[in-house]
Amino acid sequence: MALGPRLDLRQSQSLVMTPQLQQAIKLLQLSSLELTTFIDQELERNPLLEREEADRPIEAVAVEPRADANDLPVLDSAPPEAPILDGMTPAAATEGMDVDVDNVFNNDSAADSVGMEGYGQWSGSGGRPDFDDDESGLDQVSAGEIGLRDHLIAQINVDIPQPGDRLIALHLIEMLDGAGYLTGDLDELAARLGCAPARVEAVLARVQGFDPVGVFARSLKECLALQLAERNRLDPAMAAMLDHLDLLARRDLPGLMRVCGVDAEDLAEMIGEIKALDPKPALRFDHIVAPLVIPDVLMRRAQGGGWLVELNSDTLPRVLVNTRYYTKIAAGARTKDDKTYISERFQSANWLVKSLHQRATTILKVATELVRQQDAFFRLGVSHLRPLVLRDIATAISMHESTVSRVTSNKYIATPRGIYEMKYFFTQSINSADGGDAHSAEAVRHRIKGLIDAEGKDVLSDERIVEILKAESIDIARRTVAKYREAMNIASSVQRRREKSLGM
Repeated sequence: MALGPRLDLRQSQSLVMTPQLQQAIKLLQLSSLELTTFIDQELERNPLLEREEADRPIEAVAVEPRADANDLPVLDSAPPEAPILDGMTPAAATEGMDVDVDNVFNNDSAADSVGMEGYGQWSGSGGRPDFDDDESGLDQVSAGEIGLRDHLIAQINVDIPQPGDRLIALHLIEMLDGAGYLTGDLDELAARLGCAPARVEAVLARVQGFDPVGVFARSLKECLALQLAERNRLDPAMAAMLDHLDLLARRDLPGLMRVCGVDAEDLAEMIGEIKALDPKPALRFDHIVAPLVIPDVLMRRAQGGGWLVELNSDTLPRVLVNTRYYTKIAAGARTKDDKTYISERFQSANWLVKSLHQRATTILKVATELVRQQDAFFRLGVSHLRPLVLRDIATAISMHESTVSRVTSNKYIATPRGIYEMKYFFTQSINSADGGDAHSAEAVRHRIKGLIDAEGKDVLSDERIVEILKAESIDIARRTVAKYREAMNIASSVQRRREKSLGM
């Protein structure tokens, strides 16, 4: 066969990701804050865009309850746990420590529950049924409160009369981290100030006696020791416990009794004293107001039953194409480059407005179906949360799973039970033991925690919890119970039994 060049004509179909399509996909997955930033940049870049000042009414979509809502599996009727949202609580980690502070001081992993009596609120406190919360006080939380730095400087001015020592103390203040711990090297500070390291150590010893007690500590052990010394409770047994905080974090009570030389009753009293201390003394001064989560979708009860779902107008960017300005500058364009630029800006502005409208419509459509699917949860609580995956919503509204995933990412919905990220409602399923409807993994976790919280002197082992759940038609393995328990920072049955015997 002879080889040679030739021309072929073929016809095929393919999806081309145009810049406009890429922009529409990008807008869909942006959070409300990110979208606001993007719109601000577009307003600066495109002279044909302008903000729409007038507020247009937003129609609410009525959602009827599911036909099978009353047939969903029932575990219990307890109110749901409030969801833990990213960004709502400050980070608890403290750098440079050998022990997890939160494991030592806090073994409670669950947030406070939010019941139906909180209907209409956006968060765990306050609120009205019309979602029109008065937030006037939120931006004033820190107003009038003295900061840690000013508080320490005031004590320096009173307690340290020597100017040189004051200078050293001021530099020590600048070396504090957010929790009040001293960072950096004291020898380097002494070399930088041209003084003896012993003098820096002496000033440090003085400022470690300042209020709040525990500030200027270089480790968790030193922070607790300063507070115990101030209470005259730093005896040899307590000092031994501070030397073995890793045992306390692991809840190794027999090991602690051995190293401290005390019995179970004394150990329980010592642990109680440790828990009464403040491992992060600076946090009481420098209050950081957590950023508010502004919901993208609002949900409320309808008068005739069911729910009303609507977009939050506060999160909707309102931009328009200034056609009058476009007509004016288009008529005055002379060169080809000017005409091309004006035409491109006009097309870009039109496409942005259409993309924003499509984004809002898609979010509302997904949220409406989500509310319909999880109707029993909103009425009865977390124990009635249905197993749900992206495909279920995508099939119901005739969209692709990737679209639903983008819509539910970084989007929040205000419900009668609090504010939830839309991703919260997608949970894995656990089969029913009797062949009935599957159970939501989140509902099962809630049930496991409820069983452990309600246990008395008879501590439930993981095997016993499996038996109870199987009696409630929940087919679950022991290792799954252990995994859920550990994820909620709940100790094993052996450890819980030991703590109850010590009265902890």
